Amino acid sequence: MRTIIEAKQPMRAPSHPGEVLNEMYLEPMGVAITRAAEALGVSRKHVSAIVHGSASVSPDMAARLAAVFGPDVQFWINLQAQYDVWQISQKPAPKVKRLEVA
Repeated sequence: MRTIIEAKQPMRAPSHPGEVLNEMYLEPMGVAITRAAEALGVSRKHVSAIVHGSASVSPDMAARLAAVFGPDVQFWINLQAQYDVWQISQKPAPKVKRLEVA
C-alpha cells in the first residue's frame, strides 16, 4: 500500500513539539506547566494539551514559545511540521484524481 510521502523517512517518528518542550525546557528548568502558561500568556489547559501531544503548536504559539524559551519561531514550526508530515505519511494515500491542465 502506498503512503502519501514516499521519500526517505526517519527510522522512528519525530517527537511531538510538546515532548521537546517538556524534556528540553520545562523539566530541566524546573518550570511547571502552570508557570509556563502564565509566562506564555495562555491557559494551563492549552500548555498541558501541547505537552501531552493532544494539541499542535500553532504559529502564534511558536512565537510565544520562542519568546519565552528560545531558540526561535522556526524551530517550533519545524518541530510541528516534521511531526505532522510523519503522521500523515503513516496513513494510506487518499483517493484523489490528478487534474489535467488543458
